[in-house]
Amino acid sequence: MNAKEIKQELRKQTSYLTDGWNGTDKEYLAEKMHRFVDAWVREKRLEVDQGTVDTAIKELCDDFRGYGPIQDLLDDPHVTEVMVNGPHKIFVEKDGHHLRSNARFEDVKHLQYVIQKMITPSGRRVDDSMPCMDFSLPGGSRVNVTLPPLAVDGISMTVRKLVQSIASLEDIVKLGTLDVRMANFLIQCLRGRVNMLFSGGTGTGKTTTINLLSAHIDEGERIVTIEDTLEFGLKQSNLVRLLTRPPDIEGKGEVGLRYLFANSLRMRPSRIILGEIRGSEAMDYLQALNSGHKGTMAVLHASSPQDAVARLETMALFSGIDLPSWAIRKQIASGLHLVVQHEQLMDGSRKIVCISELAGIKDNEIVLNDIYRYELEGTDSQRRITGKFIALGPPAFVTKLRKQGMVMEDSLFRD
Repeated sequence: MNAKEIKQELRKQTSYLTDGWNGTDKEYLAEKMHRFVDAWVREKRLEVDQGTVDTAIKELCDDFRGYGPIQDLLDDPHVTEVMVNGPHKIFVEKDGHHLRSNARFEDVKHLQYVIQKMITPSGRRVDDSMPCMDFSLPGGSRVNVTLPPLAVDGISMTVRKLVQSIASLEDIVKLGTLDVRMANFLIQCLRGRVNMLFSGGTGTGKTTTINLLSAHIDEGERIVTIEDTLEFGLKQSNLVRLLTRPPDIEGKGEVGLRYLFANSLRMRPSRIILGEIRGSEAMDYLQALNSGHKGTMAVLHASSPQDAVARLETMALFSGIDLPSWAIRKQIASGLHLVVQHEQLMDGSRKIVCISELAGIKDNEIVLNDIYRYELEGTDSQRRITGKFIALGPPAFVTKLRKQGMVMEDSLFRD
C-alpha cells in the first residue's frame, strides 16, 4: 500500500480526525492519524511500511493545516517565491536564484483543492468565468492563479512571499539594496512629504521598500492605501485599506483602482499610497499630486526613471480626459518629485539602482537628475556582482526641506 492510498483512506475520515482539532496543532492531528492508521492496518491485516505511513500523514497534515506540498516552501525563510507549473512542476526563487523543487501535488484535483483553500478567505474566486485572479494570503503573501486554456500546459500559480526577516530599512541596507545615505535621504523625504514613485520590474522590491519606509510615517497621520491585492503591511492605527473588487459571475459590480482613488480623496487622507499605477487612474493620480495631496507614494512597473515618466504620461493620455501631452508633462513635472528605481541584478541581488529628481521641463521634455546611482564594477570569485552607490548631488528641493526642519546634511550627497 502506498502513501496515496493511505491518504485516500484518511480523507474519508476527515470529520473524525479533525474533531477536537484547533486548526493549528499539527502534533495533535498527526497523532490522531497515526492511531487510526495503526488500528486500520491491524483490522485489515495490511502490510505497510512505517516510512510510507509517516510520509502520508505528513503530507495530509500539510493539506489540513496549510497548503499541501508547498507548505514547507512557504515556511522556508530563504524562499521568496513559489512557482507552480501544473501539479508536478514546482519551482522556487531561493536566495535570488530559480531552482526546481522536489515537491509536487498528487494530481490536478489536489492542486485545485489547495488553490480553493488559499483563495476562499479572500472572498474572490477563480473559475472558467474568471480564469485569472490575484489575491493575498492571510499572512500577506501575494498569489496569482491562471487556469487553462489560458495557461496552456495546466494550472499556473505563483506565490510571492512576504519576507518576514526584513523588518526595517536597516535590514535592506545590510543586504546591500541601498546605502545608509540613501535610506536617510528617503526617510527625510517621506517626513518632508515629497511625492515619490517607486519604479522597477516584477519582484524587484518596490512594495518592500514602501512598506519599510512607511514605518516612518507619523502615527498622527491618516493613511489610505489602495491595492489590487493586499500587500502593504502598515501598522499605524489611523489607516484605511481599500481593495479593488472583480466583477461577479454576471460581469457586474467591479470596483477598480480609479474609482477607489477618486473615493480616497474624499476621505481626508494625510497620505495616499497606491499599490500600482497601471491604467487610466494615472490621470487622477497626477491631478491629486497637483491639488495639494503631498507625501503620496505609488508603484509603477518600468525599467528606468525615464521609462517610468513616459509610462505615466502614456497612461494619463488614455484616461479619457482630453489634454495635450505637454499639459500632462507639466503636471508630472510639477506634482511628482522623486523616482526610486529598483532592479534585480543577474546574481539575484536586489538594488535601488537610482534615485532621480524631476527637475522641471526643458525643450518640452521632463528633466531627470540623478541624486544617487549604483555603479557596477564587475563580479567577484563567486560570480556575485560588485559595485558601489555614489552620490551625485542634492535635489533642488533640499533647501525647502531644510526650512521645514528635515535633516539634510551635506554629507548625504557626497562620496
